Amino acid sequence: MQLCKSCGSLMRPEKKNGSVLFVCPNGCGVEKNGNKVIKLSQKIDHDPLDDVQVIEKTSVNLPVMEMPCPKCPGSKVYWWTRQTRSSDEPETRFYKCIDCGHTWREYS
Repeated sequence: MQLCKSCGSLMRPEKKNGSVLFVCPNGCGVEKNGNKVIKLSQKIDHDPLDDVQVIEKTSVNLPVMEMPCPKCPGSKVYWWTRQTRSSDEPETRFYKCIDCGHTWREYS
């Protein structure tokens, strides 16, 4: 690529009268002949899955602990905490059974 000697900007190739010229985009009026063949192209290969929007992933990135599920015989759960009440109250702990997906909360 070429740089404008007047302002130092990157000059852009443009077709004028059947030939390629490098033109300053800042309007300095500087033009240079493009003495090499320049082909600007970009090919984008689209996958049919590019249009599919993933709303929820099946993988969970949460810590696991041993705790009996109240709905099934499962004993491993994911857990996380959230501040659901005022800031001077303790956080609420949430649990989700790995086996059946049942979710419940525990207040401190």
